[in-house]
Amino acid sequence: MGTGQKSAILLSLDACIALMSLAGADLLLNGTLPDLRTTGDGRFMLLALLTVLGTSIYLGLHRMKLLAYEKHGIVETGILAASLGASCTLANALPGARLPAEQVLFASLLFLALFVAARLALLRLTALLYRLAKARQRLLIYGAGKTGQRIAAALGEDDGLMPVAFLDDNPRLQSLSVAGLHVYSPMRIKTLVQRLDIDAIVLAVPDEARLRQMQTLSDLPCKTLTLPSLAELLAGKRPAQAPSRIALQDLLGRKRLDLEFPEAGDSYAGKSILITGAGGSIGSELCRQLAALAPARLVLLEHCELALYSIAHELADLHPHLATVPVLGSVCDAPLVRALLAEQGIDTILHAAAYKHVPMVQRNIFAGLRNNVIGTKTLTEAAADAGIDRFILISSDKAVRPTSVMGATKRLAEEIVQDHATRTTRTCFSMVRFGNVIGSSGSVIPLFQDQIARGGPVTVTHPEVSRYFMTVTEAVRLVLTAGSFARGGEVFVLDMGDPVPILQVARQMIRGAGLSIRDADTPEGEIEIRFTGLRAGEKLHEELFIGADMLTTPHDKILRAQEQHLSQIEVASALSEIRRALEARDTDAAATALSKWVSDRARIKATG
Repeated sequence: MGTGQKSAILLSLDACIALMSLAGADLLLNGTLPDLRTTGDGRFMLLALLTVLGTSIYLGLHRMKLLAYEKHGIVETGILAASLGASCTLANALPGARLPAEQVLFASLLFLALFVAARLALLRLTALLYRLAKARQRLLIYGAGKTGQRIAAALGEDDGLMPVAFLDDNPRLQSLSVAGLHVYSPMRIKTLVQRLDIDAIVLAVPDEARLRQMQTLSDLPCKTLTLPSLAELLAGKRPAQAPSRIALQDLLGRKRLDLEFPEAGDSYAGKSILITGAGGSIGSELCRQLAALAPARLVLLEHCELALYSIAHELADLHPHLATVPVLGSVCDAPLVRALLAEQGIDTILHAAAYKHVPMVQRNIFAGLRNNVIGTKTLTEAAADAGIDRFILISSDKAVRPTSVMGATKRLAEEIVQDHATRTTRTCFSMVRFGNVIGSSGSVIPLFQDQIARGGPVTVTHPEVSRYFMTVTEAVRLVLTAGSFARGGEVFVLDMGDPVPILQVARQMIRGAGLSIRDADTPEGEIEIRFTGLRAGEKLHEELFIGADMLTTPHDKILRAQEQHLSQIEVASALSEIRRALEARDTDAAATALSKWVSDRARIKATG
């Protein structure tokens, strides 16, 4: 039904209510109905009709959506009823029959009551018809325990959801009826999804079991939804009727780490700390966590104005008494860096500034070398000369046997830090290496989210490509912990669990968004997964260690790598060759220098 037809119906209803109000007032007060054959009664009826229609059109009541009426339409209806009374009062001034004042007032009040009741009744009726016409999603609940039973009861009250059956691993529950629903073995899940026409599987199990089941369910042609724990439901933190999409940490394939700061906080309390790249994904989280450890001062160095403004504004709101110094500038600016170390009395540097996106750095080798290599050299020299206490480099798994420009620049940054660690006793130089951070800018998960939101396709470079993942909170907490017990020269590597297949991540995110995958088996699916091929410099699988030698540390999630590194003369030669290539803007010379000096002597090729 079009908007014009709806408006015509509502205006007709308004006219009928106006006539009914006048007739009802006459009948209730005088015991008779208006006689339209007389000039007086006909005049009142016609004037009332024209007034109501004109005022309703002027106020826009015929165009107002029913859902908005309760909030915005009651006052307008009062104005409309007053206009009806005013028209009758005006008609009384004309020669002929007259309406008593109490009849005019009664007719106006009756009109107001009937109009409001009619609009609200229409709203309830259309909502009821919508619910009756709406197809309910058929849900299979994995877990027939108390949590599953509560979820089934809560979901059953939703007009758009219908629990159909339970799945449970407990043999004693299988083939029984629980809360009115049959319990099946998970071994029959593929058959059940087809036979019961299941739209979604709701996981009502603890975190550890949920992670295992999500991987098992990833190949089914229906979406997978998670729900809060029973404790959360009882506490009312989230409504049980709202299944959530797959949480980002569910993609890790492991339980999220529960990390504390037993002694690490003492290493940063009361210190003046410089964070480079403070506006990035890692840098901003470093700022947040350090701010909670009562440092004397946080100096935020960032070359992106918007990113610097955002984190500085956030810290000012959350920690108004913390001294923060936002500095707009680059780590390559040696005079600026040295001035900051001296003027701000820096004790600790956390160096997170880096260009990290593999394809972008591959096409911009000079910018990558200047920022990731020369910037690190500038910062380490200034730190050593100033004699600061602690320097921590944030590194990457792409620095291990690098095949990309970005990875090679990060490996050279590691070599520079290790070189200073062997030559400096006053400053403790160390580095922390880890893989992908879930949700960071430009990483695969935000990319998949955007592609899913646009309707696909979701692009994966290769069916077998895998990556290590960790949440930004976990990574930063471990970085700070590792930095607290560093003694100098360590290459700390974070235990990130097993690598996660990117194809599995894509499938889980599509189904977690409530959508289906379109492929040869299900051509009617909603989102296609398209393979684009590995990009220049990209690996099929990343690594965290260059050698096989690994040592333990005071923290079981932090390992220490035993790796050979370049000598002081080799580092100086590498930097000399890179500076010459930068000055000449010689792409081949820059790529050759990277290939020559990275630890595995891999051939690095720049594409731009």
